[in-house]
Amino acid sequence: MRPGLWRVGELAKRTGVSVRTLHWYEELGLLSPAQRSESGQRLYSSEDLGRLQQIRSLRQIGLSLDEIRDCLGKPEFSPSRVIALHLARLDEEIDLQQRLRSRLQSLARRYEAAETVSAEEFIQTIEVMTMLESYFTTEQLEELRQRREQLGDEQFNAAGKEWPELIGKVRNAMAAGDDPASAPVQALAKRWMELVQSFSGGNRGIEQSVMTMYKTEPGAMERFGLDADVFAYVQKALNAK
Repeated sequence: MRPGLWRVGELAKRTGVSVRTLHWYEELGLLSPAQRSESGQRLYSSEDLGRLQQIRSLRQIGLSLDEIRDCLGKPEFSPSRVIALHLARLDEEIDLQQRLRSRLQSLARRYEAAETVSAEEFIQTIEVMTMLESYFTTEQLEELRQRREQLGDEQFNAAGKEWPELIGKVRNAMAAGDDPASAPVQALAKRWMELVQSFSGGNRGIEQSVMTMYKTEPGAMERFGLDADVFAYVQKALNAK
């Protein structure tokens, strides 16, 4: 093997990116190894490592793998631009985390004085706050607060109760093998988008932040009975319109 080339297992061990993920990147056309050994093992070059760094940076920013492939296919999307975007996102996250720390300190003092609040409630509150602060900008959180005021507690809570029921119906249709283009599934997809827009007010940035949170936080999906298959099924229904 030529010096400077990395076997897939070695690369996975050093970077923490699993072999399965590296294979998946290759399948999607995101990262193809420079060479293969005589036995067929993938061998990655330093240029491949640079490409992998760009993919991981863009993934942390919140881009989907399809969006990353499109971006890296553009000549103007240089490695330095990817790094600049990642640094900007990190600066934003650091600022959010600092504010979150201050809020949690204040919240902790209040909970210490309220013996009726359970430890589990305390943990759940912190979990939700952390997720929101991590995936939504300050402006988005303020817009969501105003949106809830506009809807009123009754309508907002009703929508929250409808989500699990709707997800259950989608999951049943998927399990039954119903065609995403069929009228019943189309009706479910339409209601899905109505609920999304009632929450976001039509703000695509907020909708993207929600999607990023669900893709990144398994606990958020599990809380509502969601998974990648449900998302993919609804997307097929929306694309079939």
